[in-house]
Amino acid sequence: MSDLWTTIPSLVESAAATWPDDEALVEGNLRLTFAELGAHINKAARAFLHNGLEAGDRIAVWAPNISEWIVAALGAHMVGGVVVPINTRFKGREAGFVLSRSKARFLFTVTDFLDTDYVQLLRDAGADEDLEEIIVMRGEIAEGTTAFVDFIDRGDDIDDAIRAERSTAVSGDDLCHIMFTSGTTGAPKGAMLRHSAICRAYKSWADVIGLEQRDRYLIINPFFHSFGFNAGILACLMTGATIIPHTVFDVPSVMARIPEERITMLPGPPAIYQTILNHPDLDSFDLSSLRLAVTGAAAIPVEMITQMREKLGFENVVTGYGLTESSGMATMCRHDDDPRTIATTSGRAIDDVEVLIVDDEGNEVERGEPGEIVIRGYNVMVGYLDDPEQTAEAIDADGWLHTGDIGVMDKRGYVDITDRKKDMFIVGGFNAYPAEIENTLSSHPDVAAASVVGVPDKRLGEVAMAWIVPATDSESTEDDLRKWCREEMANYKVPRFFQFVDALPLNASGKVLKYELRSRGAEIAADAAAE
Repeated sequence: MSDLWTTIPSLVESAAATWPDDEALVEGNLRLTFAELGAHINKAARAFLHNGLEAGDRIAVWAPNISEWIVAALGAHMVGGVVVPINTRFKGREAGFVLSRSKARFLFTVTDFLDTDYVQLLRDAGADEDLEEIIVMRGEIAEGTTAFVDFIDRGDDIDDAIRAERSTAVSGDDLCHIMFTSGTTGAPKGAMLRHSAICRAYKSWADVIGLEQRDRYLIINPFFHSFGFNAGILACLMTGATIIPHTVFDVPSVMARIPEERITMLPGPPAIYQTILNHPDLDSFDLSSLRLAVTGAAAIPVEMITQMREKLGFENVVTGYGLTESSGMATMCRHDDDPRTIATTSGRAIDDVEVLIVDDEGNEVERGEPGEIVIRGYNVMVGYLDDPEQTAEAIDADGWLHTGDIGVMDKRGYVDITDRKKDMFIVGGFNAYPAEIENTLSSHPDVAAASVVGVPDKRLGEVAMAWIVPATDSESTEDDLRKWCREEMANYKVPRFFQFVDALPLNASGKVLKYELRSRGAEIAADAAAE
């Protein structure tokens, strides 16, 4: 089947033709076959044509894992649109930056997710003015917005032959996604990704995992993330597996859905499996259908891999590593690797992709020695949106993507990620970038200076600790700052700890000694956990 497609439109059409009567999507009472899902996507595509979407135009989706997310995003792809996913944890200011930077014409969103009205968040931040239209997929239809069903119905006056012509015109070299990621500068950057790279990378991913026709995939990873979108939605279309979206992760609901829907594929960060393994009612749940697991993004105990196989019944347990700039993919373990390899490494390079460990001059280091992980291959992004300078910093003249991550490669080519050169830390599977949090904190009138590091947390892996130099006459307390942060940034970025200091530790060139703050912070976090 993979020979038939190098674009997402050809993938959608191929899935509908190959498995027309197989179950493609299950959400509540909604059950669609691949043929029916394809028809819904094509109807959305015609609606975009009715609204004048041109090839290369951007549409944004800011919503949880729901069926309309899939229909809107893939409908835009069918006519050459570029999809800009937005993190559901973002606040209005953060989402507004992505919308403005990407020049998105349309926003598809909801007004009732976890008591959050995304339209109101955007309007409160004054960030909705440049949008051509806001389409509400679920929840109350606010004034000045359009109901999803009304938007979709506009496509009824467009001949599907016109849609098919536009779908055929999409090239593998065309952009499919712009996924925003932050970094050392603190300003989110849009990684531009191509159809052919995404299709090729996730076909390789699905092959390594062993995802197959009629697998039933509970997608708990958010659709706005490369894992949920590419390794979730698209991987199912590639293999004939059933897409089963899950909007909010909590262990009881996941454990209940496994027997209800006979789930075979359950991905997630290590904390998810550890929580399930530790659940007091584990023995009362029927988890016999489970077959495939993909994890990573945090330290994994070897024993957990063994228990996942023995207690939860997983046949294949795989870990991997990638970043948005590499289409979310770079290295993977293989399902027949031993538990220690799976737990202590992030695997080896996927097919047709090169991964090296290099020193500061770009020379490969000896196996077993630490250095920066660099990646070269078809999976590397086109570049950062409208940012040639940062693109040149990330991708060198020889095409190597410099990840900023520090790792060690063994003689087999397996990579162990030991540190993050750019200070990024991971909170429950979400990448948190200190510079971005620091920039926001520094805008508070009672903060003279701020430095943020990640510190260990038993449940989430790491959490943020903010070191604050208060402004003169500042009266803000830790609770005041935390409350303010919750209004200004996604909750996973909000510091768990605030430490007020007279000055930040600096080196001779005036840079903050982050390693010192991390060391002190780890002790503080450990003491707090012991109380």
